Amino acid sequence: MLRMKKPLLIFTLVMSLTLSVPMGIAAVTVAPGIEEVVDEDITITVNGQVVTVVGGQGKTLEVVSLTGRRVMSVKVENPTQKIELNIAKGCYILKIGKVVRKVSVR
Repeated sequence: MLRMKKPLLIFTLVMSLTLSVPMGIAAVTVAPGIEEVVDEDITITVNGQVVTVVGGQGKTLEVVSLTGRRVMSVKVENPTQKIELNIAKGCYILKIGKVVRKVSVR
């Protein structure tokens, strides 16, 4: 009976470790104050209070505070558009299309 339990315990341990380990982990390093994100054909560059959106024509850029309140929403009408945020300093979430990123406004 003891001989049967030991292999079963080892098998269970190995399977639980195999299924619980994440398959992909990536590290991203970003220079302070400037963040560039590329997803599909949309590029977002943040520099201080100015957001530059390339390739987001026809989509809406949403700026959301970390508490979940929508601070501003701007329709991107040009292939390359600069948007002045004019918001208080702090951390915000920018959403456009499938791109969602946290940025720090200084």
